Amino acid sequence: MAGRNDIAFDDLLNENVTYLIDGVTITFDATQPNGSAAVGRAVMLSGNKTVALADSNAAIEGKLIKVERDGKCTVQVEGYMNLPGGAGATLTPGAAVVGALGPGNARGYVKAADTAQLAQVAAGRGRIVDSADPANVWVALR
Repeated sequence: MAGRNDIAFDDLLNENVTYLIDGVTITFDATQPNGSAAVGRAVMLSGNKTVALADSNAAIEGKLIKVERDGKCTVQVEGYMNLPGGAGATLTPGAAVVGALGPGNARGYVKAADTAQLAQVAAGRGRIVDSADPANVWVALR
């Protein structure tokens, strides 16, 4: 547990939900920790009760925590979480987040919503709390 002199966001206000996986961008793999190589990345709603890895400029539903053999997954939808920043993405503390593409146009990354783009402002959710490490951007979703 963090003391007064430590700043840590781990597990604060954590809220998890079970969804179905899309089976395309997120697949079960028993050889991967927590059931998928996609665990730890940002997800978006892609259909009824279904999530996929977040695409560029998409509204973020949360962070993929675990994928099960039966096609269901656990997604952290609220609280403080670390998500990977997109390739060359702007990551401004205080800004809302939207989906971004990572290395090789991989999905499941985040960036700051561009306030000059109405669609990104509408899709933006939460706020960036700490972007010192672009591979582990701390975001507060509520």
